[in-house]
Amino acid sequence: MIGRFTDWLLGLQGFPVYGLVGLVVFAEDALFVGFVLPGETAAVLGGVIASAGHVSLPWMIVVVVAAAIIGDTVGYEVGRQFGPRLLRTQLLVRRSASIDAARRQLARRGGSAVFLGRFVAFLRAVMPALAGTAGMHYPRFLAFNAAGGVVWGTGVVLIGYLAGHSYAKVEKTFGQVAAVVVLAVVLIAIGIWTVRRHRRRQAS
Repeated sequence: MIGRFTDWLLGLQGFPVYGLVGLVVFAEDALFVGFVLPGETAAVLGGVIASAGHVSLPWMIVVVVAAAIIGDTVGYEVGRQFGPRLLRTQLLVRRSASIDAARRQLARRGGSAVFLGRFVAFLRAVMPALAGTAGMHYPRFLAFNAAGGVVWGTGVVLIGYLAGHSYAKVEKTFGQVAAVVVLAVVLIAIGIWTVRRHRRRQAS
């Protein structure tokens, strides 16, 4: 399915590209489409198409960033309104272990988990809804969501633009590198928190 979608999208130009890329990025977070078709793939392809001159690079970045932020907001609201019932659906019950791990991360790190979740495919699809289910205050969610959307959307589209026709290899590598970067950031944050807590205990 992804292969057919990729070939079809690369054959388009102009407004339909903006619409389709934006729709997939939006739906990944709002409707859990990311389990089937990752928004990251669509965003990278948007950059590839921009490199061929079929769409504008700045406008593609704007579309992807906006779709990411709005999609997360809808996912947050879905979680806030239907969280418990949503988590009992067959789609998410099969991934209960991963869901529980994401919820623990959200409980420990709050807004930073929303930001970092943007760079991991599974978390990108479920973190907004989990934040809504957990009752995170929306202004706080929006701040971290927007920051993650800007960094992720700009970076992924630019990677596709610079990669050109080598997009397939780059897209796969980016996903692996992003996961490593997120893990490194989390480990550093845990280390800093542990050192500070130790110092506070010594001071007291």
